[in-house]
This record gives sequence, C-alpha cells and structure tokens, in this order.
Amino acid sequence: MTQSLPVILAATLIMGAATSASAADAKKGQTLWESRCTGCHSLDEDRIGPRHRGVVGRKAGSIQGFAYSDAVKKAGFIWDSVKLDAWLTNPQALLPGQRMNFRVAKPEDRADIIAYLASLSPSNPAKP
Repeated sequence: MTQSLPVILAATLIMGAATSASAADAKKGQTLWESRCTGCHSLDEDRIGPRHRGVVGRKAGSIQGFAYSDAVKKAGFIWDSVKLDAWLTNPQALLPGQRMNFRVAKPEDRADIIAYLASLSPSNPAKP
C-alpha cells in the first residue's frame, strides 16, 4: 500500500489538473458568443436565428413566431449541454435539414459558449 501511494497521488494530481483545464468558462464563453454568434443571434430578439436567452432548458423550435426549419420544429428535444454541444459541433449531423451553417471546432470553445448560454436563464439578464 505504501508503494502505491505515490502512484495514487500522481494520478490524483493529473486528474485534478485535467479537470481544472477543461472546466467551462462562462466569461470566455460570453466573449466567444459575442464574436461568433451575434451576426445572426441576439439574446432577447429573434434575428436570422432565434434569441438565445433561456435557450438551455427550452424545447427546440418553440419560440412563437420564429420561422424555424421543419427539422428544428420536429426535433422534440430540450436544449441541454449535450444537445448544444452536438449542435455547435455539426448542426446538420444533429438535425438534417436545419438551416444553420456554422460550427465551433474546438471542444473548449463550445463548452465555454454553452456555459455562457446556461448562465442566461430568462430570470438572469446579461450584465453589461
């Protein structure tokens, strides 16, 4: 047992560092969202794409009056971090026939953007 203690400690340190490095950063996500998403989306108004405030936990295709594709209207799921990650990775693979032609290549950027969106529940307005 004493001989395995250094191995256990080393593994614990490595795992802890990996977890910290991969933790999503909502502040960084806000910067990424502002630079990559605002060409088509806003937080509170529908534009080319639907508004984003409150998207986490919202049923796909459910904003009244927005002209969603049939694919999004029929999706039938709730946007969560897993679905948003798949969407930002490759929207067409998640929902063939949808109309968004944009991807976020880096997993850490997707995680940061999703963390930012998750921080924007309808009752948690963006801070200027």
